[in-house]
Amino acid sequence: MYVAGVEGGATHSKLLMCNEAGAIIASIEGPGTNHWMLGIPECARRIAKMVDDAKKAAGVPLDVKLKALGLSLSGCEQEATNRELENELRVSHPTVSESYVVVSDTVGSILTASNLGGLVLISGTGSNAFLRNPSGSQAQSGGWGHMLGDEGAAWWISHRAIKTVFDHEDNFVQCPYPLDRVWSLIRKHFDIETRFDLLPHCYGEKFEKSFFAGLCKKLAEAAEQGDELCIKIFADAGQALGRFVLALLPKVEAELVSSGSLCIVCVGSVWLSWKFLKGGFTKVLNSTNIPFEISLVKLTNSMGLGACYMAADSIKFELKRDYSKNYEVFYTYTNNNNSKVQTNGN
Repeated sequence: MYVAGVEGGATHSKLLMCNEAGAIIASIEGPGTNHWMLGIPECARRIAKMVDDAKKAAGVPLDVKLKALGLSLSGCEQEATNRELENELRVSHPTVSESYVVVSDTVGSILTASNLGGLVLISGTGSNAFLRNPSGSQAQSGGWGHMLGDEGAAWWISHRAIKTVFDHEDNFVQCPYPLDRVWSLIRKHFDIETRFDLLPHCYGEKFEKSFFAGLCKKLAEAAEQGDELCIKIFADAGQALGRFVLALLPKVEAELVSSGSLCIVCVGSVWLSWKFLKGGFTKVLNSTNIPFEISLVKLTNSMGLGACYMAADSIKFELKRDYSKNYEVFYTYTNNNNSKVQTNGN
């Protein structure tokens, strides 16, 4: 018997396949699986291919169905479209799995760290915040994509840098920091010379969200080298991420923080710049009284493992698991301004 789980983002995906003993017998990297960006048929095709690749890697015949497949995917917040994706897999790819569980990528992140619940804060290409309580109640803030949200994420950071340059050059909002380095990074990333050259990357046939967001990595490197504008933009991103936490705190049930701490799973590459996010993030949290600690954790295993757990639970199979091996705490916040670092010295 085999179960599998997919961690699916807008840019890339990962599938883990487990046997009855809970051992990971295949790990497959794949392209993005956000059905809003791809369409449901293409999303299903990519998932089916990853499953087939995993079966080949594990030496499992392609016509042997998985017992259950957990899909924790970016864009899967609506039950109706989740069922549509499941149906597409059943009809167009009938040898993939006997049963399916389709949820948002935020759920998979939480289930990788705990079966009790918690809060996940995603800041990758886009952003999203999601709370799951022990009672099963859920709440969300963000997750609306780049047209309506993505605050504090790579796309938002990249856009903010570009908008700052444009506003300054238009004498619309003057920037108090030097702009030369950021404008040079923008020109190099998009291979352009003028601001007009950038327009096709914003509105035309050259627009690609993941590529647009890719500028963020270069801005992070510039922050490391002391660029004041980049440091300020990341501090602003930290504030945005902190506001997501404040938005969900009123929905946190007492049982979830009975230990005196709320676990927040931090997912996405923007968290690699935590030392620049930290000031803005803690500034927002300091604006209110939080009567418990907040532990920021990063997953040390793919959220695809949480999707595997979810798949196994859906068929009432007790898959062996050790949550403590799936994450590590990198920062603990306390409201008395005596926050402490757990690891990595930042």
